[in-house]
Amino acid sequence: MATADMLRRLALSLEGTAEAPHFDRAAFKVKRIYVTLAADGLTANFKFAPDEQQFKCMMLPDAFFPVPNAWGRQGWTTAILSRLEEADLRDALETAWRHAVPNSGKSKRPR
Repeated sequence: MATADMLRRLALSLEGTAEAPHFDRAAFKVKRIYVTLAADGLTANFKFAPDEQQFKCMMLPDAFFPVPNAWGRQGWTTAILSRLEEADLRDALETAWRHAVPNSGKSKRPR
């Protein structure tokens, strides 16, 4: 079962990631935000490409679902952390992180 502490640890291990406040959430970003963590630590919103969002929601429908508004149509996807295994969380973070790194770093693998 994934937790907020696990998300924070894994996100901050990805190259260039910094944590900053974002409204009532914690945001993790490189050049731009790629995941936010709810204040209660129960959910996180990931920025995926629309096809990645569709795949995640299909593969783990009890854990992932589109944010229900225009943000969701742009790929923002909510995950219920307690319904993810660590490997699922790591994969989601790395997928979202790749969209946030500057062009010169897109070919880099996470640390």
